[in-house]
Amino acid sequence: MIKLKIEGMTCKHCVKSVSEALAKVPGVDKVVDVSLDQKEAVVSGTAQPAALVSAVADLGYEVRVA
Repeated sequence: MIKLKIEGMTCKHCVKSVSEALAKVPGVDKVVDVSLDQKEAVVSGTAQPAALVSAVADLGYEVRVA
């Protein structure tokens, strides 16, 4: 599991956008959770953490590996 801390999500649309972006990253088996309250995302698979960070950052959010 890879956990990301994400700053800037404000609504369910943000959560959906982040979920869809993460799901498209090669190596992601499943987007386990994207939490607005916790300001984090959890994915499973063999994706490179840098690729996950890049996918979310491209949406305009501040993101880092937790």
